[in-house]
Amino acid sequence: MFAANVFRTLPPPSNPLGAEFDPEEDEPNLEAAWPHLHLVCEFFLRFLESPDFQASLAKRCIDHAFVLQLLDMFDSEDPRERDFLKTILHRIYGKFVGLRGLIRKHINNIFYRFIYETERHNGIAELLEILGSIINGFALPLKEEHKVFLLRVLLPLHKVKSLSVYHPQLAYCVVQFLEKDHTLTQPVLLGLLKFWPKVHSPKEVMFLNELEEILDVIEPAEFQKVIQPLFGQLSKCVSSPHFQVAERALYFWNNEYVLSLMSENVREVLPIVFPALYQTKQHWNKTIHGLIYNALKLLMEMNQRLFDECTNRYKEERQREALEAARREQAWAAINSKAMQNPLFDNFSGPADGQLDGMGDNGSA
Repeated sequence: MFAANVFRTLPPPSNPLGAEFDPEEDEPNLEAAWPHLHLVCEFFLRFLESPDFQASLAKRCIDHAFVLQLLDMFDSEDPRERDFLKTILHRIYGKFVGLRGLIRKHINNIFYRFIYETERHNGIAELLEILGSIINGFALPLKEEHKVFLLRVLLPLHKVKSLSVYHPQLAYCVVQFLEKDHTLTQPVLLGLLKFWPKVHSPKEVMFLNELEEILDVIEPAEFQKVIQPLFGQLSKCVSSPHFQVAERALYFWNNEYVLSLMSENVREVLPIVFPALYQTKQHWNKTIHGLIYNALKLLMEMNQRLFDECTNRYKEERQREALEAARREQAWAAINSKAMQNPLFDNFSGPADGQLDGMGDNGSA
């Protein structure tokens, strides 16, 4: 009954060439037959959750073909249908142990096609939500296939343009993996930095949110391995002219656990972030000024002597840069002066000026 009513050819996308669907701005395209489908889905879900349900008998109907068709329905544009399908698939995953590998494999295939071919699928958030529960139940130590899934599927999902639609679920899955196995922290962080957005500020804020979630569960030993690339990127964000990016990066100094990690490794952290913090004191947004002074104050309290050394080094470097700029300017002035002393100088500069004047006269005429 469920297969006959729910499994069908989905209509083509309502906006195939337009911008990706924004759940906060766009109205979903609802299924006209939903009142009927709702009854069927509700009945089947009650059937799966019944205490009298026997998976050994049901496996004759709920087989590989059934699961593949069920997963294909996740591309429905109706969020109500996808929500029911999510719960149904989760129940099937829990009750049919023999189908678990197939379910994970086909979800992988959907993600691969989404990342590298279409960049369009309506059910990515729901599939990630199911995976969050699945990852939570993984036995330790993690199998190699699960680690490969994290590094080759979940991390590349960060580069898709429509990341905002499913980012909370994706970040949850990544953090679940790191809570299971802390040794994955370094490859995950380096992978995240690899896909860091260059010109998309709202996406950059999402990455910063996820980065803080990762730091909340990071082990001190793993933190030491990623100090250089991590705070190098954080310094770039602090220096961003986009105030929301700079503001979100500076909020890291309000996180007690992150501050404790900085304090334990202040000799490595402070020289990396100090130039960016000091330069950003001139930021155009006044809100940033208060956050900058707060961050500098906290770093100064961690190690006053090192802070003074960084301050002096920064000022010396700026003086060197100013002297170098003045030296270059003097060198160009000397070259220009020497060129003007050449008797042929007028031959090269005069005709060009004359031609320009002539062109101007002709143009005005």
